Amino acid sequence: MWFADENGKLYLFTNPKSGKVKRIRNNPEVRVAPSTIRGRITGPEFSARARILRPDESQHARKLLESKYWLMRVPFLWSKDSVFIELTFEP
Repeated sequence: MWFADENGKLYLFTNPKSGKVKRIRNNPEVRVAPSTIRGRITGPEFSARARILRPDESQHARKLLESKYWLMRVPFLWSKDSVFIELTFEP
């Protein structure tokens, strides 16, 4: 999953119909861990709180991701319906 970080928070984007979005709407408490492209966990898990950003809040997250991943600038990789998620880590 592509992500960008700023001020101790992670930002990511996904399809609004994905399972992760449905689960976050039901329970914003999540666990995240670094992994390989195939999903093999390579480091420790962390607790976080996920928040689906409103469309008016998403522009900043999009800019962060575009500055990290040049492919984010290619419109066919994402849709106008994509949602952006903010992860805040808990102590």
